Amino acid sequence: MAEEKVTNRWVMVVAALVMQLCLGVLYSYSVFRGPLSKELGYTVQQTGYPLMASFFFFAVGMIIAGRWQDKAGPKKVAIFGGILLGVGALLAGVLYKTVGGLVFAYGILGGLGVGFAYVTPIATCIKWFPDMRGTITGLAVFGFGAGTLIFGPLISKLVASTGIANTFYVVGVIMLIFVCGSGAVYKVPPAGYKPAGWNPPAASSATVTKVDWSPNEMMGNAQFYILWLIYFFGAAAGLMIIGQAVPIGVQVAKLDAATAAGGLGTMALLNGLGRLVHGSISDKLGRKNTVILLFAEYLVAFLILLPNSDSFTKWLVGICIVGFSYGGYLALMPSITADYFGTKSLGTNYGYLFTAWGIAGVGGPFMIDWIKASTGAFTNAMYYISAACVAGIVLVFISKKPEFKGA
Repeated sequence: MAEEKVTNRWVMVVAALVMQLCLGVLYSYSVFRGPLSKELGYTVQQTGYPLMASFFFFAVGMIIAGRWQDKAGPKKVAIFGGILLGVGALLAGVLYKTVGGLVFAYGILGGLGVGFAYVTPIATCIKWFPDMRGTITGLAVFGFGAGTLIFGPLISKLVASTGIANTFYVVGVIMLIFVCGSGAVYKVPPAGYKPAGWNPPAASSATVTKVDWSPNEMMGNAQFYILWLIYFFGAAAGLMIIGQAVPIGVQVAKLDAATAAGGLGTMALLNGLGRLVHGSISDKLGRKNTVILLFAEYLVAFLILLPNSDSFTKWLVGICIVGFSYGGYLALMPSITADYFGTKSLGTNYGYLFTAWGIAGVGGPFMIDWIKASTGAFTNAMYYISAACVAGIVLVFISKKPEFKGA
């Protein structure tokens, strides 16, 4: 096709990687929490409110952006997301001295900005790479998990040398330049596009299938809710441990806080690699088999390693397995959404499915804190999480590409 000769589809992947590395700044917020407490006397709970708000509005932004993208294309939506995120970070530098101001700037505006931008490279790359959806989606979202490796040390050095306000200003400028610049590259393939030498798999003659489902059609099908629960269990299990990795290291493995904090970078790297590896595996083993593998990896960490982590090594391997598995869900669920419900309304459809991640992100920390407070130990919480993983595996066996029963 002429359009394919003009547009090298791998340019979309490069742009996606750059954008997602920038959006990964969301996971680096924890670097601000200590300095905020020290400078302004914020409590631990107060410093956590902006992050919780950003997770929630991340999911909200995904839904709004998905609808807009499906109508207007990815470029406008991505640039708008970059502007929101950049302005949110800049305003955070002005408003950070009040909790409400930081929640508004970083949590609401920043979270919406990430949500608007995040959906665009995923939907765009899936449309350009129908022949390797899992691999490309994993590559596209790799940066979001690995962004902490760049922005964590950068923010730490900037805060120490220039202060909190100037650090937010620098982050805002970076977002405006690189997120908006990457978004300006995006375009969708022409109608009927398929890579040279590739043909879509033939549908089974035994079932009535529909290539592209509207959001209303998708949400009227039971398979959407099964996928939603699978995503919720997988995301909640990972986020609960990722958010409590240091306290688990201190209380279970008897590490000092500084040593435990030193392991977070390795976990972040495995989070990113989990997206690459599991996405690629899913193109060979199939999506369902790979999701079962993800839950099985969790069970190794929750039942064997973390409850018995009497050393730094066991604790580190345990949290790295959790990060590695968690990253896989972020790579596989967009691909499964496209496999089940098509790509025409993928932005909106995945936005609705992504609410499972949003609820897990907001509720996960509360859930593990409540379980620990009720039972007296993090180890007990891991057994509850393991039961959810088993339930997730059962749901995977029930999950299947839906049949279309409409006219």
